[in-house]
Amino acid sequence: MEAEILKILSIVMLTMLKFIAGPTLGFAGGFSLLSTILITITGMMCSVFLFTFLGDFLKEKVFGRFFKKKRKFTKRSRQFVTIWKKYGIVGVAALTPIIFTPIGGTILLSSMGTPKKTIIFVMLLSAVFWACFFSSIIYFFGMKILPDFMQ
Repeated sequence: MEAEILKILSIVMLTMLKFIAGPTLGFAGGFSLLSTILITITGMMCSVFLFTFLGDFLKEKVFGRFFKKKRKFTKRSRQFVTIWKKYGIVGVAALTPIIFTPIGGTILLSSMGTPKKTIIFVMLLSAVFWACFFSSIIYFFGMKILPDFMQ
């Protein structure tokens, strides 16, 4: 029982950093498809909640003390603005598990002034869709598409 809880918590924590870790490690850990989907959604949404509600605090109190003020218009900030203008809120949320990490997508939406409720809603929809999609692909084709060490 304790081993299962530790396994679930480790997958959730890794999914907070990289979305694809949830479906692949859930499959490798021997969890059911539904459990893997729920673990993956939980991991992404923990990251979304953390950076949505604590993002301003972390930026001001933690990072503000250790890092100098950076230029506002850098190549990276221009890329974020371009993505924002091209795809909007829904597009950024949809691209978060594929291109951005859950942290990156949440920070991008927060930095553009998106309301917190909207961030949580669109990121939840994105997490549910992509968790179902990736988990289903991995569970149905897992032995053919995953590396040998994960089988």
